[in-house]
Amino acid sequence: MKITDDFCIPICAPVDDLTLSDKMSFCNDNQPHPLCKIAAEDLQAYLNDQSQWIHNFGLTANLKGNAIGKMFGVLVVRNERNEVGYLAAFSGKLAGGNLHSRFVPPVFDGLTENSFLNIGMLELNAINIEIAKLESFIQINSDEIDFLKSERREHSIALQNKLFENYNFLNQAGVEKNLIEIFHSAGYKNPPSGAGECAAPKLLQYAFQNNMKPIALAEFWWGLSPKSETWKHMQFYKPCKEKCELILGHMLEGLDDLMLL
Repeated sequence: MKITDDFCIPICAPVDDLTLSDKMSFCNDNQPHPLCKIAAEDLQAYLNDQSQWIHNFGLTANLKGNAIGKMFGVLVVRNERNEVGYLAAFSGKLAGGNLHSRFVPPVFDGLTENSFLNIGMLELNAINIEIAKLESFIQINSDEIDFLKSERREHSIALQNKLFENYNFLNQAGVEKNLIEIFHSAGYKNPPSGAGECAAPKLLQYAFQNNMKPIALAEFWWGLSPKSETWKHMQFYKPCKEKCELILGHMLEGLDDLMLL
């Protein structure tokens, strides 16, 4: 099967009506949809063999940098030509970047050169340098330091809010909401740090932007587990509750045919 989309990868297995339920399915209790299992195995083979980038997952000896695993996701989709394939994504950044071949792009790319985020961080760093300089003097000007710290706090809050406002999520009806709208409507003062960077929202965003119908989604852990977590290599997990539940609630609104496996 030839699929023209750069990020939609053909599934190299027979696809029949039994595996294409009318209900979209999420992986639960390490039991992914059969097509997600095929897609995940294909992606895992790629992770084992690829040489385009280097990320220390803790699976290979003598790699530089801290060893840390990563959550990956696959979303089986059907496009407008009725072709079935899968999309792939990673949570957060991979090998220090947001953009890699085979993986869908982030909902918002804060690493873009000369982006407001990079410029804002440089401005914050300049304030930090000025505060450190003033604090090194024998006679400290506490009023000026307090002013700079207040300015830093206000600048940081404004930058964070602008970042949240640039994470805009679609649902199948084409309705778009940003992180602040999604979390404020649920009574939260602010979205949690890192919200919107997980694999599941990235996958659904790309699918809806490109008129693809989601069929089944699964996420698996690849590599060593963080000390504070219990994720296991190659095991499947549900999307996280803290960062993803409200976002997915918006993105999947109207999908009454949702099924948890």
